[in-house]
Amino acid sequence: MRFGYREVCLEHETGPRHPESPDRLRAVRQKLKECHGVTYVDADSADRDRLEAVHDDEYVETFEGFCARGGGNWDADTVASQETWDAARASAGLAEWAAESALEGNDGRETPFSLGRPPGHHAVEDDAMGFCFFNNAAVAAQSVIDSGAAERVAIFDWDVHHGNGTQDIFYEQGDVFYISIHERGLYPGSGAIDETGSHDGDGTTMNIPFPPGTTGGAFLEALSSVIGPALVAYDPDLFLISAGFDAHEHDPISRMRVSTEDFGRMTQSVSEIAAETDAALGFILEGGYGLDTLSESIRMVHEVFDGYQPPPADGEISDGAQSVLADVKEQGFRGVE
Repeated sequence: MRFGYREVCLEHETGPRHPESPDRLRAVRQKLKECHGVTYVDADSADRDRLEAVHDDEYVETFEGFCARGGGNWDADTVASQETWDAARASAGLAEWAAESALEGNDGRETPFSLGRPPGHHAVEDDAMGFCFFNNAAVAAQSVIDSGAAERVAIFDWDVHHGNGTQDIFYEQGDVFYISIHERGLYPGSGAIDETGSHDGDGTTMNIPFPPGTTGGAFLEALSSVIGPALVAYDPDLFLISAGFDAHEHDPISRMRVSTEDFGRMTQSVSEIAAETDAALGFILEGGYGLDTLSESIRMVHEVFDGYQPPPADGEISDGAQSVLADVKEQGFRGVE
């Protein structure tokens, strides 16, 4: 794969005990040294006008001033340092690069993966939250739509937390289809099944809030039974993965049971959906807070594009997860039976 990376993203300091630390990227880079065919791209930072295409201009100005004064606690969980402004612009720019690179035809072993931090999917139009300042995936999606490089973009968020910011930004837009699998009841508490979009965006938000303890088999079933059919009907030009790895069975802040091999199987599945819809495919890093599980899972994604075939899943799907999928099907998404 081609990984977007900027050293400035390490300079965003959150404190010695914060889970979203520079060590996340260091661990990923160290693990990828073991892999064949890894290349890195140093992309430009996002311009202010691209940030303001999805964020309120007063918020952007306030955040810039907050960092210039040395940063601090934006809220109880979301911490900035003086360098966070540059890191956040770089992270958003890396996401733009992933979208543009995919649309330029980079696929297979050249598939782009943006390794930026801070992450983005909790950042709403006018506020930071949940470790996130700029919504990287939203910046990337809106950028390629505004440039005319894509008419429709799909974003599949497999982070264990609901991407409330991405959903909110595009909730009334029909040109972005946001799909999230997340752990029910976990921060930030949004992402109910009946949140399906409104106005022009009616039917272009899909939430799959699985109960704690759900296995990777249910994620794969969701991809085959509801996500894939909905995206075939939607026919996106670009398929972005908001790739958080905190649903891993050994991640310290979730209760899901997704294995490293499951992330490989999910990578295969999204690749097949992209091929079926003839959509460009790119990945954007979100969460994942166990250094070993994060780095091993990203290595797994890379290895799949390098030819690795994960063994078949055991197919275990709980009654609770089956019930969620049944309820999603009842929402009337086009293409889903």
